[in-house]
Amino acid sequence: MGNKEWREFGRTEVIDNTLNPDFVRKFILDYFFEERQNLRFDLYDVDSKSANLSKHDFLGQAYCTLGEVVGSLGSRSEKPLGGIQGKKCGTIIVKAEELNNCRESVMMQFCGNKLDKKDFFGKSDPFLVFYRSNEDGTFTICHKTEVVKNTLNPVWQAFKIPVRALCNGDYDRTIKVEVYDWDRDGSHDFIGEFSTSYRELSRGQSQFNVYEVSLCVTLLSFLVDIEHNIIPTSSDCVFPLSQTGNPAQPTSLHYMSPYQLNAYAMALKAVGEIIQDYDSDKMFPALGFGAKLPPDGRISHEFALNGNPQNPYCAGIDGVMEAYYQSLKSVQLYGPTNFSPVINHVARYAASVKDGSQYFVLLIITDGVISDMAQAKESIVNASCLPMSIIIVGVGPAEFDAMVELDGDEVRISSRGRYAERDIVQFVPFRDYIDRTGNHILSMARLAKDVLAEIPDQFLSYMRTRGIKPSPAPPPYTPPGQPLQTQI
Repeated sequence: MGNKEWREFGRTEVIDNTLNPDFVRKFILDYFFEERQNLRFDLYDVDSKSANLSKHDFLGQAYCTLGEVVGSLGSRSEKPLGGIQGKKCGTIIVKAEELNNCRESVMMQFCGNKLDKKDFFGKSDPFLVFYRSNEDGTFTICHKTEVVKNTLNPVWQAFKIPVRALCNGDYDRTIKVEVYDWDRDGSHDFIGEFSTSYRELSRGQSQFNVYEVSLCVTLLSFLVDIEHNIIPTSSDCVFPLSQTGNPAQPTSLHYMSPYQLNAYAMALKAVGEIIQDYDSDKMFPALGFGAKLPPDGRISHEFALNGNPQNPYCAGIDGVMEAYYQSLKSVQLYGPTNFSPVINHVARYAASVKDGSQYFVLLIITDGVISDMAQAKESIVNASCLPMSIIIVGVGPAEFDAMVELDGDEVRISSRGRYAERDIVQFVPFRDYIDRTGNHILSMARLAKDVLAEIPDQFLSYMRTRGIKPSPAPPPYTPPGQPLQTQI
C-alpha cells in the first residue's frame, strides 16, 4: 500500500515431478474487509537447493486481492498464470478458509447474593469487572457490567462478548472477576474477586459456577453464538455523484487534470476497488444528480452516467470511472443537490430482495451541499429496515454539518417522530485523509479503510434482526475427470 514494493510472505513446499501440484502448506493472513490487500503468487521450478529464486526457472505469476478470494463462490479463486511473453503458463487455484477458533461470542448473565454492605447509609451499588489474562501473567480489562443501585442481591444485565476478547480462544486461560461497590467520586470500594475460565463458565448454571468471596456471585446463563461470515451471497454497489460545478475550471472538484485524479474520481476509485470484489457480477449502476441533460436541458437528480437510462450499469469500477468522465463532457452541471431520489432508487431494489441473498451499498460522493434535507432524512429512516448501507464521502472544503447529521452517530436520525431502525449511514470528509506528501494512493487507502469499516456490522445487524442464517457452504471442489466422493 502506498508504494509499488512487494514483500515476500512465504513459500510452499516443493512437490517433485508434477505439472499439477496440490500444495499442502497453508498461510495465515489477517483479513480486513475495509482494506485492499494485494497478493501476488510466483511459481518456480526448483533446480537446486538454493534459496535464491533467480537460480530457479520462473513458471508464471498471478495477481489478485484477498477480498477477491474471500468474496468468490466457495472462497475459491482460479487465475491464469502470466508473466512469460507469448506463453500459456497454466492456472493457479487459491482457496481461503476462515479460522474457526475465535468466531464465537458468548452471552452471559450473573447475579449476586448477600453482598458485603459497604455504604454507611443504604445498601451497596455493585458492579463486576472482567479481566483476561495475558501470556506474560498480566491482566487486561475486557468488560465492565452496569451498576445496580441500592441492593445486596443484584441481577446484572446479560452481556455479549467475543471469546477472543475474553480469553483469545484459549478455553483454559484464567479469567479474573472483581466486584466493586460504586461511589460517585470514583473511589469504588473493593468487595472481592474470583477466578474462572471459559471452560468452567461453559458448564452454565451449576454448582461449579457459584463463587463465594465475602459474597456469592452466581452465573445465571451462558449462551454461545457463532459469529458468521460477513460475505453476502451477492452485493450490489451503486455510485451516485453530485454533478455541481464547472469541470473546465481548475478550481472545480470535477476538474479533469491530465496529471492526477480529481477528488471525486479518487473517492470513487478508492472505495469502488475494494467493494467490487464482493459484487457477484461486477456490474454497477452509476447515477448522477444535479445536472442539465441534453438535448433539452432538463434538470435531473437521478440520471445514468453512461447516458443509458434503461441500463445504467457499468462494467467494474473502471467502467464507472469511464462513464463519469464521459458524463462531464455531455451534461451541464447544475444545482440543486437532492439526495432523496437516489436513496429511494436503491431502496426500491433493496425492498424487493429481503431474503438475505443480496445486500446493497450506496456510495454518494458530494461537495456537501444538500437541498432536500427533510426528504433525505425520511428516505434514510425508511431505508433503515432494508438490506442496504449508505456511504457518503464529502469532497472539497465545505462545512459538512448536514452530512454529520445524516450519519446519525451522535444523534440517531429521525423523521416526523420516527427513528431509524438501525444505523445505515457512514459519512467521512475526504480532506481528513489526504496525505501531506501528495501520495494519492495512500490517501485513497486511508479513506477506503475508514469509510468501509462499519459495513460488516451493518450487514450483520440486518441479517441478525431478520433471523437470516448464512447459506450452507458449497460442496468441496472436485477437479474435472475425478469421481465425486460419497459423503458418509
